[in-house]
Amino acid sequence: MIRITFAPTVWAVHFVACYAVISLACAKGVLAFGPSRTVLLALSVVALAAIVWLGWRSFRQWGPENLAEAPKEVGVPEPRHEFLGHAAFLLSIISFIGVVFVTLPLVLIGGCQ
Repeated sequence: MIRITFAPTVWAVHFVACYAVISLACAKGVLAFGPSRTVLLALSVVALAAIVWLGWRSFRQWGPENLAEAPKEVGVPEPRHEFLGHAAFLLSIISFIGVVFVTLPLVLIGGCQ
């Protein structure tokens, strides 16, 4: 049941880490921009891989290949379990897009100006 929050949590941690490291590199001058950028790009790849893995697990929990079966009784645990898998899968897609959009400035912007 708590698995529905994992992909958005990965996205949030990635977001905070990117903005914290870049603010230390650009605004405060504590960190060098080049190595910080490399570390954050690696962190982005790890975050995307984690979200894909969580999305795959959620997709399997949802089980859309079983949708052609007869309707199930409302209120039993199985439809709720499938619904949580469906919602977690959709949140994984949104989280993946969020990580990509947070990573784009790292790729497109050359440095601190």
